[in-house]
Amino acid sequence: MMTAQQNPWLVRFKENPQATVRLICFPYAGGAANIYHKWAGLLPAWIELCAVQPPGRGSRLLEEPFTDARSLVCAASEALTPYLDRPFALFGHSLGALVAFEFARHLRRQGKPGPICMFVSGRCAPQIPETGMPLHTLPEPQFLVELQRLNGTPDEVLAHPDLMKLMIPVLRGDFAVAETYQYLKEPPLDCRIKAFGGLDDMAINRRSLEAWKEQTANAFSLHMLPGDHFFLFTSEAYLLDLLSEQMAASC
Repeated sequence: MMTAQQNPWLVRFKENPQATVRLICFPYAGGAANIYHKWAGLLPAWIELCAVQPPGRGSRLLEEPFTDARSLVCAASEALTPYLDRPFALFGHSLGALVAFEFARHLRRQGKPGPICMFVSGRCAPQIPETGMPLHTLPEPQFLVELQRLNGTPDEVLAHPDLMKLMIPVLRGDFAVAETYQYLKEPPLDCRIKAFGGLDDMAINRRSLEAWKEQTANAFSLHMLPGDHFFLFTSEAYLLDLLSEQMAASC
């Protein structure tokens, strides 16, 4: 097994061996570990931020991205085991919330330690089926139009052909992970689940977030924050305060 220092799956922007809790963060579709880089300097000293770096982005740009949730979660579980040697929490935004959820269930099936709490952000509960048009198989011109409509890719990236050539395989892979996902019923998780949503998010409503309570046998809470689907940036300080409070209560 590779050591934590050699592990390409996780980025620690500010290593903190004295931390009592690790916060393992999964990116949204098309995102890389660096979307969480600011958090390392904003969280309390007792929390060590660990950001997941899936293949196809960042330092792993030349690697083939995953296209299905099961393979992604199995590979992540094997690679991230060295980081489960102390209490940890999981955070995922949008696609990242789905991956974090299945990661926690996979750990349970493998008899590995589970999270003390899980934060799911900007994503409907996994038992609610996808209803939109599949995007990952669209021809490139239509795919680019949909990316612009979703407002998740910066305009300067969309307007840069060389950058988009690098990004399209990652985005297609991530959309495939979400759009081919098949929920299988299992017992609820033992950890607390806290869900977050954006008050102005047109795609994810309060009811679809409240449905996450079915996935825990422990405490559940929902917090709606100012902002659209990417409220994790516009309400960053508020969100990090809530994460810290919940982790403190879960230890």
